Amino acid sequence: MKAPEDETLYRLADLYKVFGDPTRIRILYALSGGELCVCDIAELLGMTQSAISHQLRVLKQSALVKFRRDGKTVYYSLADAHVATILAQGLDHVQE
Repeated sequence: MKAPEDETLYRLADLYKVFGDPTRIRILYALSGGELCVCDIAELLGMTQSAISHQLRVLKQSALVKFRRDGKTVYYSLADAHVATILAQGLDHVQE
């Protein structure tokens, strides 16, 4: 099996770094149940909206979450089914 190009490998390593933070994992799990606004995520996780917004920015930059506006409220959700699959497979792996 031929290894991917270096640039692709660096992007993959950066993606896995994003998964290296437990808070971001908790946010992704919260969003796996459906879209939420920052205030709902903050309440679920017992954190400040500022802290959640910071982590959501990282998740958006890595294309793991997407968002939509409804008036002044911004709702976040998982970017696609791949994100849910990565979470599920990672959890399966660590629970074996």
